[in-house]
Amino acid sequence: MAIQILIVIALFLSIIIPFGAFLYSRKTKGGFKAALGFNVFAFFSLFLIANVMMFTGHVSAATTTATASVDSWKYIAAALATGLSGIGGGIAVASAASAALGAISEDSSIMGKSLIFVGLAESVCLYGFIISLMILNS
Repeated sequence: MAIQILIVIALFLSIIIPFGAFLYSRKTKGGFKAALGFNVFAFFSLFLIANVMMFTGHVSAATTTATASVDSWKYIAAALATGLSGIGGGIAVASAASAALGAISEDSSIMGKSLIFVGLAESVCLYGFIISLMILNS
């Protein structure tokens, strides 16, 4: 019970403290690198804590430790597939959409071609989501 409360407090702080660091950096007119550094530090420290707590070897269900470890890796792989494809797709859409808007503003006849490129960039996210579903269903 105490570990669950500790995890809830850590997750709550991992949401509140980065916002506080961001607002503080906006108040001081700069320092976004400090806020970003704090966010990265908070993410990896909570990731390390969650990793240690997840792979302790204590399984409450009627499964073996090896099965629980494989299931844990499966969930991490699915989360990484979805998250990293979402980040990559967001970066690709940001570049493609801004270029498409600039090109459409000069020549409106190329709207169809530009939408195809933006759609291709968005499909990266869908592929990552499909892969994560395939990982979870295996």
